[in-house]
Amino acid sequence: MGMAVVLLLVGCTSSDEKILSDTFSKQRAYHKNLGKTEKVQLYTAQGTKALFTGTYLYTQTSDKKDEKDEVFILGLYSEDNTQNDLASDAYVLTLNSQSPKKIERLGHSDPRLKDISFVTEWGDYYLVTFPHVSGKSLDLLFESKAYGKGILHFAKVAKYILTDKLY
Repeated sequence: MGMAVVLLLVGCTSSDEKILSDTFSKQRAYHKNLGKTEKVQLYTAQGTKALFTGTYLYTQTSDKKDEKDEVFILGLYSEDNTQNDLASDAYVLTLNSQSPKKIERLGHSDPRLKDISFVTEWGDYYLVTFPHVSGKSLDLLFESKAYGKGILHFAKVAKYILTDKLY
């Protein structure tokens, strides 16, 4: 009887581990992108007025002359919903002091949002392309003429490897 209990426990553990492993594998892209996602809230005395999220879509390569554009999925929610157009004059957006090359609005059903965290029904999402940055540190400045500014910090390597900045 003792052997049957051991076999039962081992069998259950294996099946639980397989379910957990399968679940993680299905969401691997989501978890990878979560590590490359930052957010900033802009406040007034009355509270949060705008929420800005960014996910850096960089994949490290072994190519020493990697000069690909820097691409992000950016999310914007403003409390009054009148200023949710990231491409409008109400906002200034720069990456290491460079303006975007292209801003493309994404629909909520866009498959590129599937593996992005902090996607909500009330936010607006954009695929934003900036010129290549040769350094490893990236500062994405988001400035609202109505609510102030915030900076999202990204890196092409793990942030703890960077020695020139503390996050």
